[in-house]
Amino acid sequence: MKLKHAHFPYVVWTSLFIAIPLGLIIYYAFTDHFGNFTLNYIRESGEYAPIILKSIRLAGISTLICLVCGFPVAYIISRSKKINERTLLLVLMLPMWMNFLLRTYGWLSILENNGIINQFLSLLHLPGFNMINTQGAVILGMVYNYIPFMILPLHSIMSKIGTDILEAAQDLGANSYYIFKRVILPISIPGIKTGITMVFVPSVSTFIISQMLGGSTNQLVGDIIELQFLGNTYNPHLGSAISIALMVLVLLMMGLMGFFDDEDLGGNLI
Repeated sequence: MKLKHAHFPYVVWTSLFIAIPLGLIIYYAFTDHFGNFTLNYIRESGEYAPIILKSIRLAGISTLICLVCGFPVAYIISRSKKINERTLLLVLMLPMWMNFLLRTYGWLSILENNGIINQFLSLLHLPGFNMINTQGAVILGMVYNYIPFMILPLHSIMSKIGTDILEAAQDLGANSYYIFKRVILPISIPGIKTGITMVFVPSVSTFIISQMLGGSTNQLVGDIIELQFLGNTYNPHLGSAISIALMVLVLLMMGLMGFFDDEDLGGNLI
């Protein structure tokens, strides 16, 4: 009985903020304005396949950049002295204490045509660059906002790698490359998988970053969904159908990634 009472708040929380909203999205996706069952909105969501694929591509690039940049940073932090490790983690977390919108808005003053970078280039009598309202600006915004979500799980795993393990590998004649390949990388796989999930999922569904840094020419699927719920063309049925399509694609990609990981693990065990 006590166990049931202990789980009651979690059941209520899950129902209110996960099960009920998801149920409403499914309901709207498969019904029309009169509440009748229909697949028209699911079929209509296929028209936005190019935008969905572009969102997945940009999110994938951002995730890859976060992984390549975040992996060595997480390793350096995990190998630092305790006081330096806490300081570096604090520095990493500080920007996240600021509002997400303000962090993204700050990049406007840096990337826009009369922003800090172009003003500095003009002082050096160099031509400026058109950096705002581009896909590169969107990727930069994703990497800046989500790279902590890659570093933190990697650091959590790497901090458990004892120095004795690395020293044992060195004693057995392994150089830095083989220590990374045979020791650090395999142990870090769970952190890599968690980091990829935590970066890719919010990146593929973002709309603030694409609106502020990408402009109207670089709309992502999150912008299309937002327009269906909050724009002049209010259509929650189509917005829900696009959300379902995006969710299915993301789940398929995550399942495929887990399948290949299991195959690799099985091959290594054999």
